[in-house]
Amino acid sequence: MRFEVDGTRLDVTPEPGQVLRTLLREHGVTSVKKGCDSGDCGACSVLVDGTPVHSCITPAHRLEGRTVTTAAGLGTPEQPHPVQRAFADAAAFQCGFCTAGYVVTASTLDADDLDDRHRKLKGNLCRCTGYRAISDALDGVRNTVCAGAGAAVGQSVAAPAAMRIVTGNEEYTLDVRKTEALLHLAVLGSPYPHARIVSIDTTEAEALAGVHAVLTHHDDPGVLFSTGRHESRLDDPDDTLVFDRVLRFRGQRVAAVVADSVRIAEQACALVRVEYEVLPSVHDPDAARAPGAPLLHADKTTVEHRIAEPARNVVAALHGETGDVERALAGSAATVDGTWTTGRVSHAALETHATRGSVDADGRLVLRTATQVPFLVRDEVARVFGLDPDRVRVVAKRVGGGFGGKQEMLTEDLVTLAVLRTGRSVQYEFSRRDEFTIAPTRHPMRVRVRLGATADGTLTAMHVDQTMDTGAYGNHGVGVMFHSVSESVAVYRCPVKRVDAESVYTNNLPSGAFRGYGLGQVVFAIESAMDDLAHELGIDPIALRRRNVIVPGDPLVVTDPHEESDLRWEGSYGLDQCLDLVEDALAAGPVTEAPAMDGPPLDDSPDWATGTGIALAAIATMPPRGHHAHTSVELTAGGRYRIGVGTAEFGNGTTTVHTQLVATALGTTPDRVDVHQSDTDAARYDTGAFGSAGVVVAGRALYAAAQALREEMTARALELVAARTPRTASGVLGPAVVIEPDGVRVGDERVTVDELLAHGPLVAHGTHDGTPRSLAFTVHGARVAVHRPTGEVRVLQSVQAVDAGTVLNPEQLRGQVEGGSAQAIGSTLYEEVVLDDTGRVTTDSFRAYRVPKISDVPRTEVRFAATHDPLGPLGAKSMSEAPYNPVAPAIANAVRDAIGVRPYRLPMTRDRIWALATGAGRPTDGGA
Repeated sequence: MRFEVDGTRLDVTPEPGQVLRTLLREHGVTSVKKGCDSGDCGACSVLVDGTPVHSCITPAHRLEGRTVTTAAGLGTPEQPHPVQRAFADAAAFQCGFCTAGYVVTASTLDADDLDDRHRKLKGNLCRCTGYRAISDALDGVRNTVCAGAGAAVGQSVAAPAAMRIVTGNEEYTLDVRKTEALLHLAVLGSPYPHARIVSIDTTEAEALAGVHAVLTHHDDPGVLFSTGRHESRLDDPDDTLVFDRVLRFRGQRVAAVVADSVRIAEQACALVRVEYEVLPSVHDPDAARAPGAPLLHADKTTVEHRIAEPARNVVAALHGETGDVERALAGSAATVDGTWTTGRVSHAALETHATRGSVDADGRLVLRTATQVPFLVRDEVARVFGLDPDRVRVVAKRVGGGFGGKQEMLTEDLVTLAVLRTGRSVQYEFSRRDEFTIAPTRHPMRVRVRLGATADGTLTAMHVDQTMDTGAYGNHGVGVMFHSVSESVAVYRCPVKRVDAESVYTNNLPSGAFRGYGLGQVVFAIESAMDDLAHELGIDPIALRRRNVIVPGDPLVVTDPHEESDLRWEGSYGLDQCLDLVEDALAAGPVTEAPAMDGPPLDDSPDWATGTGIALAAIATMPPRGHHAHTSVELTAGGRYRIGVGTAEFGNGTTTVHTQLVATALGTTPDRVDVHQSDTDAARYDTGAFGSAGVVVAGRALYAAAQALREEMTARALELVAARTPRTASGVLGPAVVIEPDGVRVGDERVTVDELLAHGPLVAHGTHDGTPRSLAFTVHGARVAVHRPTGEVRVLQSVQAVDAGTVLNPEQLRGQVEGGSAQAIGSTLYEEVVLDDTGRVTTDSFRAYRVPKISDVPRTEVRFAATHDPLGPLGAKSMSEAPYNPVAPAIANAVRDAIGVRPYRLPMTRDRIWALATGAGRPTDGGA
């Protein structure tokens, strides 16, 4: 079969049933991405004879004699298509994994289509941006600038990879040509939520042609670990094996086949014969803690494995009190009491988890993987398999979305075992179904909040009782629990507080790290309760919060007023400004129209009820107990600078800010900064890109390295000038020294880069240990319309004010806030990973799990507080996770304002809101 791809003729024979996406990638066309393989996300979009199609559902055999154009065929980084140029200029991407498909579809739109963009683009999903910047690109709005030498910070500088991303030339994890020696891995998962393997026979599978190995618990290295990764591996319980004989959730690995192709590996999985002893399972955390419940990790101990109470299925617990809550509540003029429930949420990053492993020419194990934490993966792989960490290299290219989901080790361990067993290169790539059924989700929680206050609204008591379903394994089950009841509780002054929190094992799929790291669930409950308290007292909700929020000088108290903490105010406080900004924005009304949506028209009918709501949140600017970065900056030929940093880029934008910081410190332009990153060979160490630490930790370390290099360049230039002009040597310190793009100017003398480097290399290093930490604040306001007959909720206005310190890149920061808000709107109104009563995931595709489309989210108005934080680089604070946390309660409070009934459960789907709005259900126990 012959057809043309991006101007090149292909003469190929497709496999039976093969689709165009896999055929193209097999032949090196990596601009076509895999997001779903079911025609739901558009990451694989291409033009076939000028018509956009999803290549993942287009049969390859239909391409005979036709012309296929991918993003790479539309234009090149040097000569982009006008739509590609528009996407780059508008900063219409963050991780960029969806962008190649998006520009392909957008390239077919004409002026008449732009008014109907929401329908025309409904087949393309973006998880990162919130869609505003994409819409700007379609309208020809330019949001980026070209910064002058030394003036990059504070400018909306474009991402260094912008033109590569929009033209489909940026490399993601598996964007490398298939080698002849590459093997593929497929996994046989458990059909039961709880079972023990009695026997396993791999004979038939091993006999299948093309199979190179079948791996089972007999091949397990016997070292317990956690898939969750942190700076200290002791933060997580050791409760996981590469292969375990006891299976604790549906889909858990039973066996893995390594074969010449995925198809052969999957066929061989069906030939593995397993005899199971089915064990009793438990799927509700309250039932899991009850006497007589099935125990998931009874063979492990508190001391050795760091599980709080294995005999109660409790992985972590916190029970603490300052004062007497019951007495304080009894003496309060007003009290509220409610229980809020949050569901499972998928990260839904468009790039699935994937790893390719091999052995390099030096005999080192090399893992090319989609991870936020390459150094932590390296160290744990080495520990589990008894390898020297220096003999393991982990490389993360640009990662197609993370949101905490790639702070896990889900594919790297299995690929390592396969490479060590076969001596060959091995690749393991999750399917979209895998992402929904075996990859960790956001922790579901039930949170009871009791508040007491005086008649004037001063808080007298706060009790938070939180139960968290951590699933079958405790990855992040400790950290998320403690963090969820930290800043959410500490943000309010209250003399009496009590927290009861437990993280509980169940036979459900594991939960893990997710944007906000537990705060979003508890903030939803506390901010909803604060709103109810305001209604109870007849006080304006914003006024009630102003009266009770912490202010500089207040202790940050959860349950222990004397607890030592490295959180510092340091004069950086913008919560008051954020409240003012949101209040003013809501009073002024929306600045843009709500997106066009399907459903009944918004009119003056009594069927529609409108309301407003606000919520606030605080978050530490980096993770506790240390977060380390070691960086380098080197002057290279031509006046360029090479930076070495371990931080991964997955749409968090750290790469852009890192280049801005270095360019500003060294008096150059960002385009002269070359980045070597997210590679354990690129830097001495980096804890990783999580906890919003990429700018405030690695960025600060890079800025320190750049400043140190500036001093070295200055010193060498002074020496060279003094040597060649001895008559001015005595006054050589007097002339002004200026670092310029092509050298150093000392007074009237100029020292070129070649002269500087002729006397040896110039490289400097910088470090930061992640302490002390600061606080960032966000306030979200929402105006909604609720359609009582259907339960539809439309967000008419979304506004968020953020305390981000010095804004290093306004457009990029705006995009982070919009993206976090859009993701939160999704989990507030639409998204839920649903399990049946046996732990089976029933929402295992994008078609069943609703990630918001361009028509589902409004433009979030972003407001910046004017603050400067001395703990961050040039006064900046982190702002990747924070925007997510206050959105759900703000919308819930607006819904309550509209219909007069409190929602207690997320997501607020139409059926649940219909039940509340029509009086069909008014539960106060988390049922709706």
